Amino acid sequence: MEREKLIIFDTTLRDGEQAPGFSMTVEEKVKMAQQLERLNVDVIEAGFAAASEGDFEAVRKVAENIKTSIVCSLARALNSDIEKAGEALAPAERRRIHTFIATSPIHMQYKLKMKPEEVLERAVQAVKYALNFTDDVEFSAEDAFRSEREFLYRVFEAVINAGAKTINVPDTVGYATPEEFGKLIADIKNNVPNIDKAVISVHCHNDLGLAVANSLSAVKNGARQVHCTINGIGERAGNAALEEVVMAIKVRHDYFKEVYTEINTKEIYKTSRLLCRITGSFVQPNKAIVGDNAFAHEAGIHQHGILAHRETYEIMRAEDVGVPASKIILGKHSGRHAFKTRLTELGYNLPEEKIDILFAKFKKLADKKKEVFDEDIEALIFEEIASEIPSKIKLNYFHVLSGDNVIPTATVKIQKDEEEIISTSCGDGPIDSAINALEKALNIKGKLIDYSIRSLSSGKDAMGEVRVMVRFEDTDMITSGKGTSTDIIEASIKAYLDAYNRYIARKTLMEKRVIEGI
Repeated sequence: MEREKLIIFDTTLRDGEQAPGFSMTVEEKVKMAQQLERLNVDVIEAGFAAASEGDFEAVRKVAENIKTSIVCSLARALNSDIEKAGEALAPAERRRIHTFIATSPIHMQYKLKMKPEEVLERAVQAVKYALNFTDDVEFSAEDAFRSEREFLYRVFEAVINAGAKTINVPDTVGYATPEEFGKLIADIKNNVPNIDKAVISVHCHNDLGLAVANSLSAVKNGARQVHCTINGIGERAGNAALEEVVMAIKVRHDYFKEVYTEINTKEIYKTSRLLCRITGSFVQPNKAIVGDNAFAHEAGIHQHGILAHRETYEIMRAEDVGVPASKIILGKHSGRHAFKTRLTELGYNLPEEKIDILFAKFKKLADKKKEVFDEDIEALIFEEIASEIPSKIKLNYFHVLSGDNVIPTATVKIQKDEEEIISTSCGDGPIDSAINALEKALNIKGKLIDYSIRSLSSGKDAMGEVRVMVRFEDTDMITSGKGTSTDIIEASIKAYLDAYNRYIARKTLMEKRVIEGI
């Protein structure tokens, strides 16, 4: 059987952006659209041109900057909406107008206040008018799943005759189940006489957590376009997640024998992360495909299986979606095999009896911590093997001057062995100037890889915890540090010093390892 292409219609910039907290500026929409083009999305719905001047400008800017993907604008079945869409899409090399009107009894009665025949007439008129601006017109029957079947068939037949090349079947309120939705698509194929002249598309919402399942059921029953969004964002509970639909088709190609997509899956993770940065949102750790835990393993049985043969517990490679590699997370559920493998990866070839001692200490530590990091392991090794622990550098005093009309300046006093060092430096803000003063005192340069802050308690005098990840000097070694205080600047200084002390400990241990062949 020759596979057919499944068209991926991305509506992150339109339906996705309608979710509370996901608004984007024009520039951010363009940046996101360019990444969607690198992902090789077939259709990018850039917005709802008639909704506002901002949306109009966003659609126009995306149309000006996208060269290979089709750029689409949503429009109600109104001439004014369609004109706005056509005008905004004018610069696009490939353009589509997506016009819609509701067809369910509840929508027609309470929202549109129109009779079915009026809705049918409006739908046909909208498609014909849109053809004045492009020959690529998509028609959506809003709330199609809750529409009366015979009326839905009549509407689709009429709009196809009017010139619509794609008919879209939305489960607008996420009410369908996979079996029901798949049957609806099959029924449309069997009851709309001219359906062979149009592509059947679906647009599923996730109110019951079934958007992806419903979309895939539709594909099995003849749909050849799927509306979806990055990370599944969208109205209410969101839309079908693009990454899940695409990877289901790719991984289960034995089941979805009929179709393929042209998505560049190696760009999936990067696209997901870009959306998070632009919107300030996060995906939950256990989110399929792009969550932090999607390719992470902590249970000892799973870790042993993965290390022996990846496919024992992974159905896809992390690299296939752009994640650098699977992660073996060391924690209280990890086994000796995973621990020994991590030791080897860190460059430690230790005798079995030494590994047994370290593993026992590791398990005790893992009971106290959610995750054990490389520097924790090396600290255990250092404690077991090194003859002396390097002196820790401590903070004795700090003072920061900052404000609207002054250059942020910080003075720190640190204790290094018996020596007390005082240093002063400026920076872009109080924390930056404090870190610069520290580096000056330590005579070292570090690159801050990550900085995070969280409150450990409530109230205006709450304790704050700062975590940092720093790469010191020109090494590949990244060390983390943690500091707590009711003063966030003090917590930041403590975290940076903690990272530096860990760096010195690891560096000393590595030098000892080279000398003594540990």
